[in-house]
Formats: sequence, structure tokens, C-alpha cells
Amino acid sequence: MATAFNFDLTATDGAARTGVIATSRGAIRTPAFMPVGTAGTVKAMLPESVAATGADILLGNTYHLMLRPGAERVARLGGLHCFMHWERPILTDSGGFQVMSLAGLRKLTEQGVTFKSHIDGSRHELTPERSMEIQRLLGSDIVMCFDECPALPTSDEEVARAMRLSMRWAERSRVAFGDRPGHALFGIMQGGVNRALREESAEALKAIGFDGYAVGGLAVGEGQEAMFGVLDYAPGFLPADRPRYLMGVGKPDDIVGAVARGIDMMDCVLPTRSGRTGQVFTRRGALNIKNARHQDDPRPIDEACTCPACRNYSRAYLHHVFRSQEIIASMLLTWHNLHYYQEIMSGMRAAIAEGRFAAWQADFHALRAEGDIEPL
Repeated sequence: MATAFNFDLTATDGAARTGVIATSRGAIRTPAFMPVGTAGTVKAMLPESVAATGADILLGNTYHLMLRPGAERVARLGGLHCFMHWERPILTDSGGFQVMSLAGLRKLTEQGVTFKSHIDGSRHELTPERSMEIQRLLGSDIVMCFDECPALPTSDEEVARAMRLSMRWAERSRVAFGDRPGHALFGIMQGGVNRALREESAEALKAIGFDGYAVGGLAVGEGQEAMFGVLDYAPGFLPADRPRYLMGVGKPDDIVGAVARGIDMMDCVLPTRSGRTGQVFTRRGALNIKNARHQDDPRPIDEACTCPACRNYSRAYLHHVFRSQEIIASMLLTWHNLHYYQEIMSGMRAAIAEGRFAAWQADFHALRAEGDIEPL
């Protein structure tokens, strides 16, 4: 029998929370950061390397996987876990965000969205029912409702229209998902930066009933101040005994600020994308390894970091292989970034459990304010 999906909230410190999500493929320690494996791979990383950073769960992308290689093909080959050699939990997004981003290539109706593939122009339809079917074929442990996510800024009227359509789609997603022991379905709160619309959305989702709840429609152009303004109240509209997931966030200070406001789960392409472009994140902030000041520097990226890039290689070497466009540069810089993100999550979990989160957060910001140490 599959292990029942369950969230055990073990400690709180202010609004910050720590706990454990039980799934049939293992435990997810919260707060949790999910590396993004868009097309069945975390770019420049082996699955065992991702696990070594401390990640308990990955995110896969319904839109990209439905187009290539196809959900039915993945299912025939044993499901996404087997296909990509990742034994731990996988959350898949619904495809809604990517489809809504296809300006000029999509048509939205009450039924769903018809769109042209960005790969070959082929036509497809994505509905709440089809999204649930694709995520079932992939074998996702955590499935996301199909929703519409408008970019900000936009009018309250447009945000309200999209939110109410998303709530109708959430109900259809719930019906289509059915009863799947060992798997979970998360609803997605929408409403932009409008408090009343956020509350209306939360009430609609709670009436339907979900295993977890996401705060969607943020990190879409509103800026950090506005995002934190929403997070000051939106998590409180959701059930305290279910996981709260902030979608598509973010930079290290975004993540810390979100956890301080009651968020349990996050994902973002930033640490992997930044690694491939030469940006690395450290306790003292971000630095660009391609800058000339690193070319003679024998020190590691971060002297306190235990990742392979910092244990075994100098800034000078990493600068060299990045400027030489060697593949190892993407591998090592991505590994470092993911390791650093997981260190943040581990540090926050321990601090919340011990009732010292405010002090941890103050130290986090103070060290970043110091900036990178000067070159030798």
C-alpha cells in the first residue's frame, strides 16, 4: 500500500514553520527548495549530484514534457522517476504558466487553452482534465491544478477574471484527479496583489479541498516589495495543517523572506540558470566568476562551502573554464549554487526548530551586506 501523503508541522517560530511531508517516495523536509528539472533533467547535473546537495524533491514541467518526449511515451518507459533516474519525490506544475506565456500562440476559453508548440508549431489543447492526465502519466507525486496566471501589472478586473476562471478549473482538476492514494493534488491561490481577491480565491480552494496549497501569481513582474506585501497576509488565508508552496521564487533573500512569512516550499530556475551564465551565490551575496578579478585568485568561491567546486577548485580555475566555455564550468557552478540554496534551507529548518529564526535571519542579511571579500 502506498504511503499516505501527510504533512507534520513540527515547529513554528513567528510565522516561519518547519515540518516534514511524508510521501510514498520519501520525506520532504520543510522549508524545502525544489530544483527545477524542466525537461526531465536538472541542467548540468546528474540526479545523484542533485541528491548530494540535499534536495528532497524536484520539479518537472508538464508543458515541456507533454511536447517532448510526450507523456504517453514517458509512461510506457516506466514513468518520470524511472525515465530520469530520480527515486525521490517529484512535483509537476500544470503547464498553465508556460501556456499563458505564449503570447500570440494561444487561445483561451472556458474549456481550456489551445496553443501552438514553440518547438514545431504543432497545435495542442490543454484543459484541467488533460493536465491531470499528463501528470498522472508522468507519475508525479505532487500534482498541480491547471490555472491561468496573468502577468503583473494588470487591472484588478483582469486579475479577478483570471482568478475566478482558475477556481472553476481547480474544481474540474479536483474531479479529474480522483482518488489516488500516495499522490497529492495542490490548489493554486490567485488574485495578484489584491487582498480581497486573494481571500476569495483561498475560500474557493478550501471549499473544494486539497492536499496542499500554492500561492501563485507572484514573481511575475510585481517586484519584491509587492510580493512580500502579499505574503504578509496570503499564507494566513490557507489551512495551517497543509503545505504552502510559493511558485517560481527565487533569489536567496526572496526565499528567506518567504519562509519568514509562512511559506513551506519554493522552486526556481535561478540557481541553475545562473550557474550556466557564471553567476554564483555565496553567503556574502552573488559574484560573477567571469570577471577578470578572479583570474589569479587561488581561493575558493566561498571558503566556508563544502561543495565540490569549493573543495577542489580555485576561483582562477573556474574563471578559466567558464571563459573557455568548458562544460565543467556549468557543472561546478550549478552544483555550488544548488548546494548553497540547500544550505539556506537546512539553516532555516534548524533555526526554526530551535526558536532562533529571527537571529538567523539577521545574521544572513548582515553577512550579505558585507559583500564579497577583496581579491588577494
